[in-house]
Amino acid sequence: MPPETARLPLAHALALGALHGPAELVPVSSSAHVELIPRLLGWPSAALPADVRKAFAVALHAGTLAGLLVLVPLPSPGFAVVATAPAAAAGLLLEDPIERRLGGVRATAAGLVAGSALLVAADARGATGRGAAEAGPADALWLGAAQALALWPGLSRLGLTVAAARLRGFDRGAAFALGRQAGLPVVAGATGLKAWRLARRGVDPGLRAPFAAGAGAALAATLAAAPLRRVTSVWPPAAERVALAAVALAGLRRSPR
Repeated sequence: MPPETARLPLAHALALGALHGPAELVPVSSSAHVELIPRLLGWPSAALPADVRKAFAVALHAGTLAGLLVLVPLPSPGFAVVATAPAAAAGLLLEDPIERRLGGVRATAAGLVAGSALLVAADARGATGRGAAEAGPADALWLGAAQALALWPGLSRLGLTVAAARLRGFDRGAAFALGRQAGLPVVAGATGLKAWRLARRGVDPGLRAPFAAGAGAALAATLAAAPLRRVTSVWPPAAERVALAAVALAGLRRSPR
């Protein structure tokens, strides 16, 4: 690896871990925030090679997943399989094209705005009355399809699953609960696969400490953010996502990369 790959300050790794964990509990797209905020702040991590940034994302997801497994009830095996299959298939088939074509600031900002619009529109149109316990195979398939669409950076896996659940008639609290449960096996599978790939390649010794710090911060922040599980309003996260997209695009115009 080139020498610059070790330029991930410990303080920045801790800060990004502390951001990533809570962002998985609300529909704001944790990956978009971890990708865009270092660019906006001019942190060295924004200039790291893509493979190093992806490796660091694995560490953050691993820490966050450990916290989510404590906070979020596991879905039933049948629900998990159906809700995971579309995202797993799309990921295996489209991972490389998505990273090549949709990994830039503009595409991520577009995902943030589009995801916000879909979430707000679905919440406004969605009927209410169904509880999480009423979810069946057809509902799981809808949530799985939503998670497959969320491979586009910025759309937010939780945001799209909440939108899908609302359109299926679930009340807002149930939609959030189902969205978080449906996301657990997807996050676990993706993190496990990418961690296996990372283990085969190895990690630069200079990155091990910040990677571990980021994972630990993500775990601690996820657990500390447990009260966010009770938040079911869609407008604040939608507005924050649009604001981040606007700031990111403004920064790109000032300093194109």
